[in-house]
Parts: sequence; structure tokens; C-alpha cells
Amino acid sequence: MNGRDDTDEAELPGALVTEYIERESGTRTLLDELERLTLEGEHEEVRERIRALAENRPGVFFAVALSLTGSKQFFGDVEAQLDVTAADKLRDLAETYPSLEEPFNVVRTEQSHDRYNPVTGLSTTTTYHAEEEVPLIRYAMQSGELSLLEATESPQEVLQVAIYLVQATNDSLEASLEQDHSVNTEELSGLIDRREELESELDQLRARIDELRRRPVGDE
Repeated sequence: MNGRDDTDEAELPGALVTEYIERESGTRTLLDELERLTLEGEHEEVRERIRALAENRPGVFFAVALSLTGSKQFFGDVEAQLDVTAADKLRDLAETYPSLEEPFNVVRTEQSHDRYNPVTGLSTTTTYHAEEEVPLIRYAMQSGELSLLEATESPQEVLQVAIYLVQATNDSLEASLEQDHSVNTEELSGLIDRREELESELDQLRARIDELRRRPVGDE
């Protein structure tokens, strides 16, 4: 990943679009193939091929990714720096390949912010194993349309996973402190919000555990 910043994309739309136009035919062929694979549910292959485009042709990638967002500001910048014809070519991408907006946006996040498979969704359902007298939680983690993880575990097993993640968070913050690295205001504000949410959920968890401890095992 090149860690390219979003500001670079916004400042040079003309250069990005010029690179796209020079390779328009081959790029449209690739987008047709990605659209087909998306409709067939081949989300992992789509993700990898978009990553390859971003690595090999970053200008083309960002031109397509920004076009798929349908950003009026981006199209306006293209008109100002190039012409209406160039902007119309990009508007057509958003109209022709709407299913590709999300996978391109995820890879754009990876490229611009040095992420990998950023989590965009978590779905859960709960059941009960009567023989063991244990609640079960089925959870699935997604990055766009790509399934990252599916598991079914008991509450204490799920909490163990959560503990691992909190420990990793603490490790990363400790390393930043030891190496005298700053943390930007937006990230720090988000950390404070997440910590407060976590504390609220832990209060509810404590109350439910206390209630269960007062209930005899096997009591329906």
C-alpha cells in the first residue's frame, strides 16, 4: 500500500482522469469483468483484482473510485481542469457500474489510510443449546460484501475474543506512547467515544451476570 492521502486525489483530478482516458478501453473491459464477478458472488477475487489495479495503475484506480462515488465536486473539478466530455465519461462509470462502488471504496480506504480489509459490518444472531444450558452467538464479520469471519460461540468465548482485541488496542497505544508518537484528534475522540460505549455495555453485562448468579442452574 502506498498510504496515498485523499487530498492528493482531490488536488489532481485532471491528471488522474487523463491517465484513465489513455487506458479507457482496457479499463472498461476490466470493469465489465469485475461487474460480472460481483454478480456471481466472487467478492474475494473482485477485491484482489481491484487491489492489483490500485498497485499497478494508481491514477486509473483513483479516477474510477472517485467517479463511482458520484461526487459532484469531483465531476466539477474535472470539467474545470479538462472539459465536459471528460467529466461525462466518468459520470457514465457511476451509472454503468453501481455495484462496484463499495468494493472500490473499500480498496480506496486501504490505499489512502493503510488499512487492510476494513470491517464495515457485523451481524449476529443468538440461539440456545438446551442440553448444555448455554446461550450461543453466531456472528459474521464483513468488509463490504466480502465475508471475513463466521463463527458460533458461547458468550464467554465471544468475550475472550473481545479481550484479545482490547489487549491489542492497549498494546498499540502503549507502543505509541513509548515511541513518542502522537495520535490525531479525530482518532483520540473516537477512542474516548468507544471506551464510553464499552463501559456502558460492561455495566449491562455485569447486571445480567449478577442476575444469572442468583438464578438456580436449570431454572426456566
